[in-house]
Amino acid sequence: MSTTKLTPDFLEYLAKLARNGQTFDLPSLSSLSKSLGISLSTLREQLEVAKALGFVDIRPRTGMRLLPYSFSPAVSKSLSYAIELEPDYFAAIVDLRNHLEAAYWHEAVCLLSSADKEQLGKLITQAWAKLHGSPIQIPHMEHRQLHLSIYQRLQNPFVIGIMEAYWDAYERVGLSLYADYLHLKLVWTYHQEMVEAICQGDFDAGYSALVKHKDLLLHLPITSDGKVTTEKSIE
Repeated sequence: MSTTKLTPDFLEYLAKLARNGQTFDLPSLSSLSKSLGISLSTLREQLEVAKALGFVDIRPRTGMRLLPYSFSPAVSKSLSYAIELEPDYFAAIVDLRNHLEAAYWHEAVCLLSSADKEQLGKLITQAWAKLHGSPIQIPHMEHRQLHLSIYQRLQNPFVIGIMEAYWDAYERVGLSLYADYLHLKLVWTYHQEMVEAICQGDFDAGYSALVKHKDLLLHLPITSDGKVTTEKSIE
C-alpha cells in the first residue's frame, strides 16, 4: 500500500459521487486526471490508496467503480500489521469484539426479521451436520456468518467493520483451521441456545448464553509468526 495520503479534493470527489448515488463506473484515468487537475502518476497513487481502503474497486478490463462505504478494509489491514508486529494484539481485538457484541446484543436482535431468524436456524443445522459428519468438519463459515448475521441490521458501519476485521484476524492466526472437538460442541450448544432464545423473543436468555459462551474464550499463546500454538479454539 502506498504511503501517499488521499488529498481533500480527491476525497471530496469520491464522496460527492457516493452522495449522488453514483456507485459504479468511475471515469477513465485521463478524464479523471483532467477533472481533478492532477497528474496521472499522482492519480494512480491516490487510487491505489483508495483501493486499499475499500473505497473503489479497480480491475483489469472492467475498469473502476465506486464501492459502498465499509470500515472493515482499513481496520483489517491495520489489524493484520498489528498482529504481525505483536501477536499478543490478537487478544486485545478479541476483548474489544466481545465487549461490542455484549453492548449491542439487545439492539441488534430486536432488529432481526423472521427471515433473518430462519437463516440463523439454518446455520445452526449446517454446523451440527459438519460436527456430526464423517469426516468431521470445522463449521467455520457457519461460525463467522452466525455472529455477523446477528448484528447485520445495525446501522453502524464502524461496529460492523470492527466485527468483520475480527473474523479476518481469527482466520489470519489459523483458528478457522484447528479446533478442539469437545470445545466446539460446547460452543455450538451455546450458539443453539442463543438462536433459540432469539427466535422465541427471549433476548435476555440469549444474552446470558452469549456471555456464558464468551467465558469459554481461551487467550491462547500465539507464536512469533502470528499463529495459534494449540489445538483449542478462541470463540
